[in-house]
Order: sequence, then structure tokens, then C-alpha cells
Amino acid sequence: MVLTVLLIIIYIAFISLGLPDSLLGSAWPSMYPSMGVPISYAGIVSMIIAGGTIISSLFSDKVIRKFGTGLVTCISVLMTAAALLGFSISNKFFQLCLFAVPLGLGAGSVDAALNNFVALKYKAKHMSWLHCFWGVGAMTGPIIMSYCLERGAIFQLGYRIVAIIQFSLVAILIITLPFWKKAVPNNNTQLGSEQEQEHKIISKKELLKLPGAKPALIAFFCYCSIEGTTGLWGSSFAVMTQGIQAETAAKWASLFYFGITFGRFLSGFITLKLSNRQMIRLGEVLIGAGIILIMLPFGKVTSLIGFIMTGIGCAPIYPSMLHETPKNFGAEYSQSIMGVQMACAYIGSTFMPPLFGILASHIGYSLMPFYTGGILVLMFIMVEMLNKRVDAKKELLS
Repeated sequence: MVLTVLLIIIYIAFISLGLPDSLLGSAWPSMYPSMGVPISYAGIVSMIIAGGTIISSLFSDKVIRKFGTGLVTCISVLMTAAALLGFSISNKFFQLCLFAVPLGLGAGSVDAALNNFVALKYKAKHMSWLHCFWGVGAMTGPIIMSYCLERGAIFQLGYRIVAIIQFSLVAILIITLPFWKKAVPNNNTQLGSEQEQEHKIISKKELLKLPGAKPALIAFFCYCSIEGTTGLWGSSFAVMTQGIQAETAAKWASLFYFGITFGRFLSGFITLKLSNRQMIRLGEVLIGAGIILIMLPFGKVTSLIGFIMTGIGCAPIYPSMLHETPKNFGAEYSQSIMGVQMACAYIGSTFMPPLFGILASHIGYSLMPFYTGGILVLMFIMVEMLNKRVDAKKELLS
């Protein structure tokens, strides 16, 4: 009963996590003229948010160990809600930068906390559906913003509505805090006091020495690099290489994210038959097929199918890698490695898409499938290296 209630709350929390992620992009065309700044300044706000998320992810282990998953989730969502409320009253660019700090810090800790909680206590299908709900939130954010803008309202109203939704979630989290305490410790993980103590004192340097840790971190970096680059530059690729209209190209990016969201919904059912490792390999194959379709000079339809297939391929990889974490590194280390994995994922999504933009400006946007294809090959190597090292460790212990 307790875990069922918490699962519902976590699903709702992930919708709320997705809501702010796509707000800036959808609101920025109406924001920057009123702020009196160039359109490129959206990157500054985005980098501040990403920087806060990376920092909070790296330190999430210590924070969660001290205060618990429930309280950290509550405080993190409260920080996010307050930051969004700050955006809703901002009319100067420096104010956006100021409120971007708590927005990023709040997102990182709650992401790491909830992902590890689900990886330890629920089946793989729930991890896939969890991230499907994030996609629902990411698609809903722009809908709320566009609804406000189309009716002549200022962008601040869109942020205010989302802030109210976040504050409502904070109220729910406060009411249900006793449920989190009942859910810990988890008897299924069989954590003893000795393991808990070892988990408390492990450093980042010691963490990197765990068998398979480095390949796992690189794999997370690679996955989010592929997702971030395709999502950010897919429309530009369509305009520059296929010669289609910008309005039509914008739909290509939305179809890519639809592929991820719908793919994660389906993945929840497929995980009943396939293991996490099999799901990851299936996703890699589908991404590879999608990239090849984008590369082929067979016209717009083939490229569009390639984008959708790439999105569907992305769908099972991230949730499956997250859910596999306790099996790969042990439940006693899972929260520590989870935070670092999330940080590496955010680093990939923060820096690799801009790097492609720089390269594309000199070489051309036709480079994109080769760029993401190269990252995919590296990810495949890292994932297989991780599996090999984890299996070797298990053989030694058996």
C-alpha cells in the first residue's frame, strides 16, 4: 500500500519535473524582446540551469543520506516552484539568471533521488513509465505557455501557472512525508548497517574505482549527448539539408520527442519479456537504424522516419541503464553512483549539442548523423565494457 501510494506520487513528480524543462524554449521568442537582450542569451540561462543541476546531482548522495528521499524531494520541488514563481515576476535578464540557480539546483537532487528510489524498489517497467511521464510534462509545458501567449497574455502567466502546479505538488509531498519513512529501509535490498556505513563514507575517487564505473559514466554522457543533439538540431538539419519550411521542421523535433515518450510507454510492457541489458541493446540498434535512415539521400520522408525511429530507440536506454544501477554496483553504492551518472548525463546534454553547433557552422548540418553515429558507437563500446566488468566481478564473488 505504501509503495503504491509513493509510486503514484513519483509519477506525478516526474510530470512536474518535465514541465519546466521545455518552458524556456517555448517562451523565449516572446521573452527576449521585452528583456532587451539578443536571442542567443537563452543559452546563458540554459547553462546556468544545467550548471546547478550538475552540481546538485554530484552532491545528491550526501544530501539524500542526511535528510532522506522524501524530504529532499519536497525541498527540491519547493526550490523549483519558487524559482518558477521568480521567473513569473521577472522583467530583467539578470533576474532570470538569478532564479535559474535554484531551478537547476532543485532539479538535480530530486532527479537522482527518485531514480534511485525506483531502481531499488520497483520493477523495470515502472522506470520506463516514469520517464514516459516526464515526457508528458515536457510536452505539456509548451502547451500551457502557447495557450497563454495565443490569448494575448504575457509569458509570466505561463510560468505562474506552472509554479502553482509545482506548489500544489509540494503540498502533496508534505502530507505524504510519513509514507517515505515507512518505505525505508527496504527489506528487499537487505542493506545491513555495515553496508550503509560503507556507503556513507565512499568518496568520488573510490566510486570511480568500482568495476565498470567509468564505462557507465561515459555511457550516460553519450546517451544524453545523442538525445540532446538530435532534439536541439533536428529542425535545423531538416531546414538546411532537406530544404523544408521552418514551421514543418519544428514538428520534426516534436515527433522525435513523441517517439521517446511513446517508446517509453511501450518499453514498460516490453520489459516484462526482456532484461535491462536487452532493452539497452534494442535501443542502440533502433537508434543506429534511425541514424542510417537520416543519412540516406532518399528524401524528406526517409529522414522523418529516421528521426522518429531515433526517438523510439532512445526510449528504453536511459530508464534501463538507471534501473540496472543497483545490479551493476550493489544497492549500497547505487545512490552514490546514481548522482554521478546523472551529472555525466547532464554534462553530455549541456555541452555536446553546442559543440555540434560550432562544428556545423564550419562544416555543415549534414554532419549531424555522423556526429551522433560516432557517439552511438562509443556508447555501445562503453555499455558492453560495463557488462563485461560487472560479469567478471560477479564470477569472482561466486
